Amino acid sequence: MTTTIRRVDSDRQPRRPGPLPSEPAIPLPPDSVGYRLKRKVLGPPLNTEDLEHERLGKPTALAVFASDNLSSSAYATEEILRHLVTYVGLAAFALVVPITVALLVVLAFLILSYRETIKAYPTAGGAYMVTRDNFGIMPAQVAGVALLTDYVLTVSVSVAAGTAALISAVGSLRPYPVEISVAFIVLIAYGNLRGVKESGRIFATPTYFFVLNMVALLGIGMFKLLTGNLHHAPQHAEGLMHLGSAGDGLLLGAGAWILLRAFSSGGAAVTGVEAISNGVPAFRKPEWKNARFTLVIMGSLLGVMFLGLSILAAKMHVVPYAEGTPTVISEIGRYVYGDSLGGHALFYALQAGTMLILVLAANTSFADFPRLASFHAGDNFMPRQLTKRGHRLVFSNGIIFLAISSIVLVVITGAKVDRLIPLYAIGVFTSFTLSQAGMAKHHIREREPHWRKGLFVNGVGAVLSLIVDIIIAITKFTHGAWVIVLLVPILVFLLSRLNHQYEEEAKALATDIPLAATAPVLRRHVVLVFVDTLDLAAARAVQYARTLHPSDLRAVHFAVDPHHAEELAASWRELGLDGIPLELVACPDRRLTKAAVTTVAADLADGETEVSVLLPDRKYHGIWGRLLHDRTAEAIERDISQLAHANVTTVPFHFGTGHVVPEKVVVAAAPAAPAAPTAGPGLRNWIEPGGSSPRTVVPQPDVPTAIANVRWRDRACVEGQVQSMRVRALADLPSLEIVIADGTGAISAVFHGRRAVAGIELGTRLQIKGTAIDHHGRLAVLNPAYTLLG
Repeated sequence: MTTTIRRVDSDRQPRRPGPLPSEPAIPLPPDSVGYRLKRKVLGPPLNTEDLEHERLGKPTALAVFASDNLSSSAYATEEILRHLVTYVGLAAFALVVPITVALLVVLAFLILSYRETIKAYPTAGGAYMVTRDNFGIMPAQVAGVALLTDYVLTVSVSVAAGTAALISAVGSLRPYPVEISVAFIVLIAYGNLRGVKESGRIFATPTYFFVLNMVALLGIGMFKLLTGNLHHAPQHAEGLMHLGSAGDGLLLGAGAWILLRAFSSGGAAVTGVEAISNGVPAFRKPEWKNARFTLVIMGSLLGVMFLGLSILAAKMHVVPYAEGTPTVISEIGRYVYGDSLGGHALFYALQAGTMLILVLAANTSFADFPRLASFHAGDNFMPRQLTKRGHRLVFSNGIIFLAISSIVLVVITGAKVDRLIPLYAIGVFTSFTLSQAGMAKHHIREREPHWRKGLFVNGVGAVLSLIVDIIIAITKFTHGAWVIVLLVPILVFLLSRLNHQYEEEAKALATDIPLAATAPVLRRHVVLVFVDTLDLAAARAVQYARTLHPSDLRAVHFAVDPHHAEELAASWRELGLDGIPLELVACPDRRLTKAAVTTVAADLADGETEVSVLLPDRKYHGIWGRLLHDRTAEAIERDISQLAHANVTTVPFHFGTGHVVPEKVVVAAAPAAPAAPTAGPGLRNWIEPGGSSPRTVVPQPDVPTAIANVRWRDRACVEGQVQSMRVRALADLPSLEIVIADGTGAISAVFHGRRAVAGIELGTRLQIKGTAIDHHGRLAVLNPAYTLLG
C-alpha cells in the first residue's frame, strides 16, 4: 500500500488562530500624570490576590488597632482631675484612684464582651454588624453613625493631645497648634494610603516605644513611692488650675454631679475597645483567635498604665495647668525622673513617646473608619465609592474623607483638647450599648454552648455601657455633647434618604430585565451624526457611523450661522464623503438643544424607528483646554437620552496623541497547519507550511509548555491563571469558556455542558491538557482535562 503526501501551498491555507499575545498588539495610551504621581508617592499598585498578604500578625495588629485605646492613658487621669480640683481641691487626689478603678471595671466587662463578639462574628464583628443582625438595619445605622462620628473625633482629639505633648516639651511651638495638628493628620493619612501592612510597619515602633517609656515611668515611680522618695509637685505655680476647698463626708465635699462629670471625662480611657472587633478580617489566620488574644493584651496594658498614672498623680498631687500644657503626664515624668542628665533624657523620651502614641492613636480610626463606612455603603446607606479598594488595597476614599473631616474639626476647635473632649465618647458608648445588647439577643436566639455565660457578660456590658452613655450625655450636654446628640439622628435621617434613593434606583433597574433585553427590534434604525465643523473629529464619527449599517445615515448641522452653514455644505459636496447626505436644520433662535431634540423626535414619530445620535467628542488636554471650549454636547446628550428609543454615543477624538489618522493594525496569526497527513514513512520529513524549518519548541502532551508555543491542532499541556470567564444566559446551551494566561500568551478553555466548574474562578491557577482547535476564531481547548494548582 502506497501513501502519498500532498503538499499544499501555505499561502492558500486559511489562517489559523494562535495564542492571544501577553501584551496588547496595539499601542495603549500612556498613564495619566495623576496616576504616575500616585504610583510615585504611594508605590506600585497591589493586586487583589495580594490582600491575603496584607494581613497583620498579633504584634503589628496591636500597634495598628490598639494605639487609640492605649493612648487614652496619657490624658484620662488629667481629664478626671480637671473636673475635681476646682471643686474639692487637694481632696481630688483621694478620689481619682477610685474613679479610675470604676472605669477599669467597665473596661474589663467591655473586653470580655467583645471577646464574645469576635467569636460570634469572626468575619467582621463590631457594633454595626451585630446590631444589624439582631435588631435590624435602622438601629444598625444609629450604632454605625455614632461610631463613625466618634472616629472623626478620635482623630481630632488624638492629634490635638499629641500636639499638646509636643508643645509641653518645645515651648516655642505654642503659637502653632492647628498647623502642627493638620500636618499630623496628613502624615497619618498618607501612611494609611500606602496600605494596611505598610502603615503597620510605620506605626508599630512608636506604639511599643510609648509602652516601654510607660514601663520605665511606672517602674521608677513605684520604686520611689515604695522607698519614700516620691515628693509632691508644687500646687501654686503660675498657670495651674484654681484649687477648691475639700469638704466633709465620704466624698470629701464632692457632690454626685461632680463625681459623675469626672467619671464621664475619664470615660475616654475605655474608647477604642471596639477597634479590634471591627478589624478582625485584617488579622492573619485564625483571625478570631488572634484578634481575641490581641484584645486581652490591649486591655491589660491600658489597665496597668491608666491605674499606675492615677496612683502616681494621687501620691504626687499633680495639679493640671489651666491651658492644658504642660500636661499631667509630662509633670509626673519631670518629677519622677528628676533633674539629672539621665532624668532629662528619660523625660524627653517620655514626651516623644507620648506625642507619638497620641498622634498615632488616630491611626486606629484610619484603620476602622474606612472599613465601617464600606459596610454602610455596601448596605446602600453611604456613597458606593466608599466600598472600593484603592491603589494599595485600602479603602482610599474613606481614608481621604476621614482626613478632611478631622482637619475641619481641628481648625474649628483650634486644636484644643478641652473643647473636643465634651464631644467625645458619647458616640462610642452608644455603639457599645447597641452592640452588647445585640450580642445578648444573639445568645438567647442561638443558645450555643456556654450561652448563659456569654449572656451574662454581654448583658452586664450592655447595662454598664448604657449607664455610662447616659452619664456622659447628661453631664456634658451643655458643654458640647448636644452637638452629637442632635447630629447622630440627623445623619441617620440623611443616610436613610440616600438608602431610599439607591433602593429606588435598584428597583427600577431590576424590573423586567429579560423583557427589555429580548424586546423586538424596531423596523428601522436611523443614525444621525451631529456635525458643527468638517474636521477630523467629525470624519471619525462619520466613519464609525458607517460601521453600524443603519437603515438611514445622515449628517446633521444646526444652522445657527447661515454663512457658516453654506460653507460647510460646499465643503461637504466637494469632498463627497462616500455619499452620506448632510442635512441643514434651521436654528434661528440659537437653541441648539431644542433643535437637536426636535430633529430626533421627528424620526421617532412613526413608533418603528430606533435613533442613534453620534456626537464627535473632542478630548482637550488640561483644564485650560477644557475652559476654552463649551459643553453644549453634554446638554444635547442629556436631553436626547430622555426620549424613548433615542440613544446617544460620543465618538472620542484625542488631541496630541500623535495619531491623526488611525492606522490599520495587523496582528500576526499562527501559521496555518496543513491537512492531517496519512500515516506513512514520509511523516519524518513533514514540516509546517509558511517556513523552511520546524518550530523550535513542539509541545509535549504531558509536559507543561508556554502558551506562546501552542499551535492549531497541537496536543498540549499548559499552566496559567484564569484571566476571564464568559457567562452565558440560562436559556442558552450550557457552556463555560475561560481564558488562561501564563505571561507569554493566552488560550481559551471551553467546557461544554457545564455552566460552572467547582474551584475554577477568576484568578484560579490551573493546568489543562487537550488539543488546540479553532473556536470562533480563537485558539481553544474543548473539554480539557484540568488540574487545580495552589
